[in-house]
Amino acid sequence: MQSTAYVGLLTRGVLGAAVCFIGFGLPAFLLMMIIASVYSYTKNIPSVVSAFSGLQAIIVAIVANATISFGRTTLKTWRHFILAGIAAGLFGLNINPILVILIAALGGLAIMQVSQSTSNQGNHQSTVHSTTKALLFILSTTLIGFILLFIFSRNLFYLSTLFYRIDLFAFGGGFASVPLMYHEVVDVRHWLEATTFLNGIALGQVTPGPIVITATFIGYLIYGFFGGIIATISIFLPSFTLVVGITPYFDRLRASMYFNKIIQGVLCSFVGLLFTVTIRFAMNVQWDITHILMAGSALIALILKVDILWVVIIGILLSIIFFR
Repeated sequence: MQSTAYVGLLTRGVLGAAVCFIGFGLPAFLLMMIIASVYSYTKNIPSVVSAFSGLQAIIVAIVANATISFGRTTLKTWRHFILAGIAAGLFGLNINPILVILIAALGGLAIMQVSQSTSNQGNHQSTVHSTTKALLFILSTTLIGFILLFIFSRNLFYLSTLFYRIDLFAFGGGFASVPLMYHEVVDVRHWLEATTFLNGIALGQVTPGPIVITATFIGYLIYGFFGGIIATISIFLPSFTLVVGITPYFDRLRASMYFNKIIQGVLCSFVGLLFTVTIRFAMNVQWDITHILMAGSALIALILKVDILWVVIIGILLSIIFFR
């Protein structure tokens, strides 16, 4: 979604960025609202319970594959592995993942090494004009929205600020939000059980959108229709704001050795966070030989680049057959 916003920003300015961003995410949002509504009424039906029993094992495989993929592209030196290991250990001790990310950023600043070629990536002039006025409008509108929610619905205010904060710290892709979301929704606030959260992740994989669309599912289950809308806006707004605000200056940021060290540290921390959350997901699955085979087969299929949608659909069919 950030890529579509970036293309829109380059071709049609801030309004173009907004149109592209919303257009790309709208189908996933509408589909997830329908799915969440159906789920809330059918979650106790035996065939549905059977389907999700197998899907939970497959979600473990999906997150494990994301950890492997993320680690393969991020962990290049022993310094990277150290930071990822520290992040995994701290999150395993229930340290707030945002604090873990900040520690990793400082760790990256202290021990990371960046190549000269990486630091020189920003030595060309950005083609995007200043977006300061648009950024101030977005930020002021966001603040007004928070104030109105605080006045009229404290529950929606807390939901909104939570998902806004999650997306603000989820660097490196949609899967980076999963550990933060799991920590806040399941461990801290107990809004959902771990198995229900896993179901939301699974349902998010059958939509055409990013994995963070799970926020729509969570918001709907907790506070209904308006909860789904507020959670969706809040989980996507920070990334859009960053695209608009940072793009004109990103070339200069990429030229900064300190910026690159911080980003490397943060990305390493997400490998560790994903590793730990994979283990936590696995602990909520009732493992037997069938679940093990499903998870193993799904992981192999994903490593071989089979489309994740087919993995989930086949998993649903097999779950209904084997776990009824």
